[in-house]
Amino acid sequence: MYERQIILEKSNIILIGMPAVGKSTVGVILAKILGYSFIDSDLLIQESRKMLLSEIIAEEGVDGFLAIENEVNRKIEARRSVIATGGSAVYGREAMEHFRAIGTVIYLKEEFATLQRRLFDIEGRGVVLREGQTLQSLFLERSLLYEKYADMIIEERSRGPEDTIREIRKKLALLE
Repeated sequence: MYERQIILEKSNIILIGMPAVGKSTVGVILAKILGYSFIDSDLLIQESRKMLLSEIIAEEGVDGFLAIENEVNRKIEARRSVIATGGSAVYGREAMEHFRAIGTVIYLKEEFATLQRRLFDIEGRGVVLREGQTLQSLFLERSLLYEKYADMIIEERSRGPEDTIREIRKKLALLE
């Protein structure tokens, strides 16, 4: 009975990675294919404060936003769901421990040059950047955290959502 309970509790797939890597796009399609629910943690954060991410960051500051994000993420209760996290979710230790307890954490890893091309409106997207921090230093800092918390890494290499999903399903099948 105990083993079955663990399997049920870890029935979620949690996607982590840099902004613009495709977590939400892949997540929606993957959830549809698997018959899972889809949860976008950035939308939960916005709903909790009735503001856009960029507005929360402007009002609360980086540390305030990260505290809110950690709190919202660590309270997510889900089963058989694909959860797309915000790029900064890995700064919340409690949230990441919670995610690892309830699911398989998958890091969608993309090359910096590709992300740089995709991220043309950093502030509008609500990307958490400290004063003076560059996109490259953010990428290097977060990459270590993504790898720390990931149960598996999917090398994107500019592949499309369908190829990413195929790779995720292949790797998940090996875990069963």
